[in-house]
Amino acid sequence: MRNLWRRLDRTVSILLILAGLIALWEIGCRIFHPPTWFLPSPSAIGVEILRSPSYLLQQTGFTLLTTMAGFGLALAIGLALAVAITYSTFLERTLYTMLVTLNSLPKVALAPVFVVWMGTGAEPKIAIALTIAIFAIVIDAVLGLRSSDPDLLNLARTARASHLQILLKIRLPSALPSIFAGMKVAISLSLVGAIVGEFVAGETGLGHVILLAQGMFQTPRMFAAIVILGVLGTLLFYVVDLVERICVPWHVSQRGGHASAPSR
Repeated sequence: MRNLWRRLDRTVSILLILAGLIALWEIGCRIFHPPTWFLPSPSAIGVEILRSPSYLLQQTGFTLLTTMAGFGLALAIGLALAVAITYSTFLERTLYTMLVTLNSLPKVALAPVFVVWMGTGAEPKIAIALTIAIFAIVIDAVLGLRSSDPDLLNLARTARASHLQILLKIRLPSALPSIFAGMKVAISLSLVGAIVGEFVAGETGLGHVILLAQGMFQTPRMFAAIVILGVLGTLLFYVVDLVERICVPWHVSQRGGHASAPSR
């Protein structure tokens, strides 16, 4: 209960700070009257959202679908690669190096290649989201899988446990905190990848909305799409955080961040 109240208090504090910043922004716009095409006020952005909610909702839905598809593929493929790298020295030396090289490439430069290969539909956006997000999952999953207690691993081998049993009952449970840390990074990167794809060759989605609004100097609509993206990214992050709290309630990070003091 104490942890619940602590989380609630932190959420309320964040909301109050955010409300204060929005209020300062609104007051500044009313005092200095900047041109709407340069900096719209929060009220103008809200009016823009309310003016075409169904259109923005539809574009948000497309971006959300491509983001989740890219994230789901990155999670499935990333975990499989992490297990393979953990158990194979050869794959660690080859595949791991290839992933590091791929991660160092600017994803914006790869986006046109995916468009040439896959067209202008949802596929290149999903591929870009996958490419951007997978590295974080692989890195954290490998770290977690290799952080298992060596004494516990030796005990399992002595008891003639199979590699699959050791993976499912020892390595994977101990790796869950690291895996969820990678997932939190990857879900945000997947959203970035989806928007990058929509910038390069998008006909729908919030990235396409931003490009269209930029071309017509509709700055309030641009800010409306950006605000929706911020809210969407925050919600996705906290959904992963909620799943983590359900799956690993025993971890110290889910008990308020402090280990319990020893009794005397």
